[in-house]
Amino acid sequence: SQKWREKWGIDTTLQTWQPPEALEKHFPSGSTGFDKEGSPIIIVPFVGLDVWGLLHSVTKTDVIRMILRHLENYLAVARKQAEEHGPAALKVTVIFDLEGFNIRQYAWKPAAEMVFTLLQLYEANYPEILKVCYIINAPKVFSLAFSVIKKFMHEYTISKIKIYGSDAKKWQPQVLSIIDKEQLPVHYGGTMVDENGDPRCSLIVKPGGKVPKSYYSSNPTFESEKQYKRVTVKNGEKHVVDLLCSDNDSVLKWEFGIDHHDIKFSIKRRDEEGNETVEHGPRKVSEGPTDVGVLAVTGPATYSVIFDNKSAFRNKKIYYDVLISVPTRDLNISDDPTDDDKPAAACSVNL
Repeated sequence: SQKWREKWGIDTTLQTWQPPEALEKHFPSGSTGFDKEGSPIIIVPFVGLDVWGLLHSVTKTDVIRMILRHLENYLAVARKQAEEHGPAALKVTVIFDLEGFNIRQYAWKPAAEMVFTLLQLYEANYPEILKVCYIINAPKVFSLAFSVIKKFMHEYTISKIKIYGSDAKKWQPQVLSIIDKEQLPVHYGGTMVDENGDPRCSLIVKPGGKVPKSYYSSNPTFESEKQYKRVTVKNGEKHVVDLLCSDNDSVLKWEFGIDHHDIKFSIKRRDEEGNETVEHGPRKVSEGPTDVGVLAVTGPATYSVIFDNKSAFRNKKIYYDVLISVPTRDLNISDDPTDDDKPAAACSVNL
């Protein structure tokens, strides 16, 4: 709507807005040309999207502004293309490369809020601009993420999304059916390289990458040091956390670490009849970066998160935060720009 465009300065301030350096350098995306009907091709290499680093360096509003400006620029190109190629060129063709996709980043509340805000903005203000979206190299865990985010999508958008795993023999013919090889990087089955001979065309499609901690904000607001539960698991004993699941759209999220040595970690499910199954692990976790993960869970059932100290001699000190939640509840989702928000604080979780 015009009111929304004015609110975000789409036709005014957004055109001259300068993104923060961390965002300019580390936001992955680019366009390598046009499909066979003249529509712009947008490629997003997800392996280079460090959501954790970006949201500790810039604001959520900054990231959304960046994406909106990209969208507006692509649509301006599409309108110009339509003058020569007809109305079919008014839509965009997108390739999301999920190689290296890490769902842990999106289990973090600020990241989830940003994603759902973007989906809300897209569906409300850019309906039916998508010709097709190829999601390639999708790991199995992506099905969990997609089952949540598609609830925010219109049926039209969902109908245009094609999801493929890592088998290029399955997705490359589909991509090449609408994109000529000379408009596509070698890495995706085309013939394009950039002036450095890079088959990914990294000079054209920005690869993003890990945001250096030197960009992290020193004046954060909305996340302080996480308050973990801390326990000592005696030698030969287990520490068990039981969580009740009553909603089939839930996820179990965990963050934990061990001060020294290692511990066995597993998750079990027990239904109302007492039938028990192992849902995750067991696996050994050693001292080092905090272990972070998510698991789709169904109810009614009780899930037991188990820390098993098999050592015959040593006690083990662990810290943890585990919970079951419905991902879309209790999120602060607003389509209003806020210039006074600040990046997230750095905490002890290492993604």
